[in-house]
Amino acid sequence: MSKTETEQNPLSLFEFWPGSIFYTPIVLYWIAMGLKYRDLSIPTAANPRIETGGLCGESKSSILDMAGPVAKDAIAPYAIFESGFGSMERALTAMEQSGLSFPVVVKPDIGCNGTGVKLVHTREQMEDVLPQFPDNVALMVQELIDYPVEAGLFYIRHPDQTQGRITSVTYKEAPVLTGNGRSTIEELIMRDPRMGQVPQLYLPRLAGREKTVLAEGEQLPLVFAGNHCKGSVFRDGRADTTPELIARLDAIMKDVPDFYFGRVDVKVPSIEALQRGEDLRIIEINGVGSEAIHIWDRRTTLWEAYRAQFSHYRQTFLIGAANKARGWKTSGAFGMLHSWRKQRRLLASYPMND
Repeated sequence: MSKTETEQNPLSLFEFWPGSIFYTPIVLYWIAMGLKYRDLSIPTAANPRIETGGLCGESKSSILDMAGPVAKDAIAPYAIFESGFGSMERALTAMEQSGLSFPVVVKPDIGCNGTGVKLVHTREQMEDVLPQFPDNVALMVQELIDYPVEAGLFYIRHPDQTQGRITSVTYKEAPVLTGNGRSTIEELIMRDPRMGQVPQLYLPRLAGREKTVLAEGEQLPLVFAGNHCKGSVFRDGRADTTPELIARLDAIMKDVPDFYFGRVDVKVPSIEALQRGEDLRIIEINGVGSEAIHIWDRRTTLWEAYRAQFSHYRQTFLIGAANKARGWKTSGAFGMLHSWRKQRRLLASYPMND
């Protein structure tokens, strides 16, 4: 896209609406579908081996742990340890046992929206990061995949289908400041046509550095966690969906038992590699609570976003109902509420993401 186009329309109409406004029609749609199926929690059976189907409160590692050899080969190596007193020793032991070395990514095992994700380059930095987490929570340490392209691939397969499909491809881009030798970091952010409209996403993370002047040509990435609400920029990449990519992702996800609906976050060396279905490195597998995140591309209209949301949530009810008919249980409305409250409590206790 041209610079002029970006300056004219840096944000979509609804991109940063409060969740209470944007998601109200979706909640109403969910309730209507729940009444139709006489069970508000039908979607929790869409991925029946995962707590709440991956709607909320699920452990990230519990999903990755289910992977068979084909899927495991694509997943970035990881290990789990507990926060609190002695966590540094537990983290180093877990890393050694999993063959991990710095730099690594540390993130909560139960979480969403990139909350608490930390990029850790050294042992000394790890010693600073771990005390920021509350005691006695499970943390994941994972290999840093230093590929330049990060994408979210939405995968759907009905239980009676032999092949799944990809309904969304979204590229995640971290905004980068480039210094001119005169302007402070804060000034550069405020002058940017996009970042200047949402400085609250970036400035708190840079506390104490806002007045720093970047040298001519010096670059500063503003966010590490690939999440829209934390400041990453999302680009619709559905045009790059190919039969080769579908076949590769399908082979991987069939190797995760009874996984039918969710987003797979990957890193790849290039868009061409993604199109060929080659060198995919999975960093997370998200279930029913995940979105087809191409809707956060600034060019997406409000109608297109809701159409995508309704279409995907309809699939969760269809798949959940099919699995329920096969004997799988739903979590029930109270089970969903319990998991949501657990996740909400944990999210409030995590440190700010990188």
